[in-house]
Amino acid sequence: QVHLVESGGGLVQPGGSLRLSCDASDFTLEYNSIGWFRQAPGKEREAVACISRNDGTAYQTEALRGRFTISRDNANNMVYLQMSHLRPEDTAVYYCAAGLQYVFRLCVKPTTDYWGQGTQVTVSS
Repeated sequence: QVHLVESGGGLVQPGGSLRLSCDASDFTLEYNSIGWFRQAPGKEREAVACISRNDGTAYQTEALRGRFTISRDNANNMVYLQMSHLRPEDTAVYYCAAGLQYVFRLCVKPTTDYWGQGTQVTVSS
């Protein structure tokens, strides 16, 4: 099984918060890191944050630090993205991905084939 399932997206007003979840409980392949990425219409995919499965080391895109926080719950094979102070420019499909790359590499240059189906986040009044 190589399923990653995102949830928690939706419509939120500017300034609001959302918590996205990535369920990796059916992901049975070996992996070292899980990351959150996003892709807005007409734009390239960009990394949001990545976290190590083993020691919790996290890497976050500098522009989003302070508003977005990645965390993990290894007992339940879940990874979360807490998003606050959301802005219209945060509107995108958010994906999680798992891979053997370590945290920084997964975020900077992901080479993994294992992605979830994405969850839509729309920030609008």
